Amino acid sequence: MNALPQRIVCLTTETVEVLYLLGEQDRIVGISGYTTRPAIARQEKPKVSAFTTAKIDKILALAPDLVLGFSNLQADIAASLIQAGIEVHVFNQRSVDDILRMILTTGRLVGATDKAETIVQDIQHQIETVRNSAANLPRKPKIYFEEWDAPMMCSIRWAAELIAIAGGEDCFPELSQYHSAQDRTVTPAQVLARMPDIIIGSWCGKKFQPEQVAAREGWHNIPAIKNNMVFEIKSADILQPGPSVFTYGLTQLQTIIRQWSHANHMQNQLTAEAT
Repeated sequence: MNALPQRIVCLTTETVEVLYLLGEQDRIVGISGYTTRPAIARQEKPKVSAFTTAKIDKILALAPDLVLGFSNLQADIAASLIQAGIEVHVFNQRSVDDILRMILTTGRLVGATDKAETIVQDIQHQIETVRNSAANLPRKPKIYFEEWDAPMMCSIRWAAELIAIAGGEDCFPELSQYHSAQDRTVTPAQVLARMPDIIIGSWCGKKFQPEQVAAREGWHNIPAIKNNMVFEIKSADILQPGPSVFTYGLTQLQTIIRQWSHANHMQNQLTAEAT
């Protein structure tokens, strides 16, 4: 008898990505319909859940010996599976350290501890490289990160931490610690008062509309709007707390901040020459 799980259902995309990186994808027998990475997973694996709902009968038919979930939003799914006798592990990663811990735990669950540690070490090296590069910036830009537009929701904790690593300052650090999106709602007036240098939109599940953002009352006075520093980072790149937030999200943040820094430097030079 093999003591390690052989048939795993992943209810969110993050653990799918990790298992593929570990080379343990053959253990996956079911995934979420919202799985984005790797793309081949959508072709290879049957879809058995959304995010807050799941086809319990379909999952049970796959006879999994482990189901991996994410967050309190999947508590009802987890409870139903546990009542049916299925072993369930629900992660709740909300920070950079939590994401790294999730990768390590997933590796241990499938007997791939060494590979998981290597992945985490590579990510930690990337983080330090980006952080060291950001230390050379003459000024940290204030960044408003918008997760949703109606109501307006600001950055979740790991997004705020990635902004800091890349050399920026999150506009609402006092709110990023809250798990619930409802606790991270802000008003147009609050954002206007913070005067961000950069605005980043990552509307989960729909395309970001920068022209709508720029048209908000009074926002034409915000430096980010005046200087055309409004960007989109796809939600799949930064709002799914797995390895992709480093591979794609952090890299894009670094590029955006460098672009702002260069433009700011050029503007300062022009101003100095004019005087």
